[in-house]
Amino acid sequence: MIALSLAQIAAATGGTVHGAPASGELPVVTGSVVTDSREAEPGSLYVARIGESMDGHRFVAAARDNGAVAALTSRTVEELPCVVVDDVQAAFVAISRAVLDRATDLTVIGITGSSGKTSTKDLLGSVLGAAAPTIAPVGSYNSEVGVPLTVTRVTEATRFLVVEMGARGVGHIDYLTKIAPPQIGVVLNVGTAHVGEFGSREAIARAKAELVEALPSDGVAILNADDPVVRAMSDRTDARVVLVGEAADASIRAEDITVGSDGRATFRAITPDGETTIALRLVGRHHVGNALAVLAVALECGIPLEAATTSIAEAGIVSRWRMDVTDRPDGVTIVNDAYNANPDSMRAALAALESMGEGRRTWAVLGSMLELGDESDSDHAEVGAEAQRRGVGELVVVGETARPMADITPVGGTRIRWVADADAAEALLRAEVAPPDVVLFKSSRDAGLRWLGDKLSTVDQTRPDRTPDRTTQEDSQ
Repeated sequence: MIALSLAQIAAATGGTVHGAPASGELPVVTGSVVTDSREAEPGSLYVARIGESMDGHRFVAAARDNGAVAALTSRTVEELPCVVVDDVQAAFVAISRAVLDRATDLTVIGITGSSGKTSTKDLLGSVLGAAAPTIAPVGSYNSEVGVPLTVTRVTEATRFLVVEMGARGVGHIDYLTKIAPPQIGVVLNVGTAHVGEFGSREAIARAKAELVEALPSDGVAILNADDPVVRAMSDRTDARVVLVGEAADASIRAEDITVGSDGRATFRAITPDGETTIALRLVGRHHVGNALAVLAVALECGIPLEAATTSIAEAGIVSRWRMDVTDRPDGVTIVNDAYNANPDSMRAALAALESMGEGRRTWAVLGSMLELGDESDSDHAEVGAEAQRRGVGELVVVGETARPMADITPVGGTRIRWVADADAAEALLRAEVAPPDVVLFKSSRDAGLRWLGDKLSTVDQTRPDRTPDRTTQEDSQ
């Protein structure tokens, strides 16, 4: 991050310095800002958050042992020099703004949507990173904790900051835009993810629109022309609007889309700068829309069309469990897309499975979609029906919440089975899956199917899931 002395941190937060060294020289934070003591490194600032089940102050010594030079706390500690504040979260935000305000040549891009945020963020980070120093979130750091963690990674050399913005209610994205005010805002879609928390799709739309409402008049709103709710957000911003999608009036649109047997799409992109053909490495037709949004941002950031096209075509998966495809040596293909799930992303994953399954037996191992409110049973049942419409050979439904997927009238050739948990699913799959089957795992994160997908693939399980688990920051929608 941009170096800050403990005195500057105290000034930015309104806090009080305690535990100054005998020399009187206050430490300077030159390393990362962390909320997990295990991620501290030489020069780090450790933020001692208090969560529902953990008090970060207990881990100050561990952060020191890993190289942290100071801590942000709500009470004095003996293990490190610290800045004591009344509200650690508010102070954490103030530090991130202090870093951002010192970045003199930086473009901030905010991304939101009910689904696809993380994949689009990863793709955009790859494309912008090929052109200039770029910071993008790790995993799905899209909340009131994840956004300041991302912002504090900015250095003097950073030219692009990509910020994924999620929400669990109206006002959340507005809060995040105060931490990282965007010059460019991307809204991908408005679905029914977490409608149980928001109360309605209209409330979700209001929350997502907070991103474009925060844009300055000289900013740019990049909106999905194919989603009527997102398209209508053009009336809620003073920024210039760029429509992307398959609609005829989209400024940047896709034509001649084809999807191969590997599930990867190729399309022709029509832009104000010319036309280009893009063949994606990412699996799933739904990535066409994500790629168009990324292309629009790249062009707005001054990246030439040819360079942007090359970077988009070369980009692969960055975050785990998002259409993560593994071809096992025995010929079985595992598709692990079980980090998050909602009705829209379920349909997209099943469409990809259909494309990949030509001439092969297909398995859809589906778990619960959480926080869908009163529509949960009907939404799960509709996903089960979609699996049948897509010609899935074997539908394995995991867990009680997902049971309505299995309680549907069988049609076509889909065999439907319900199992109680991931262990039972594993036993069934190990007994029956055989080459050249294609097996899709899809569920919300807490259903645990991502771990089962790892077990049945050759994914390197040493790669960390870097969500800070001392005071866990939950992903938002």
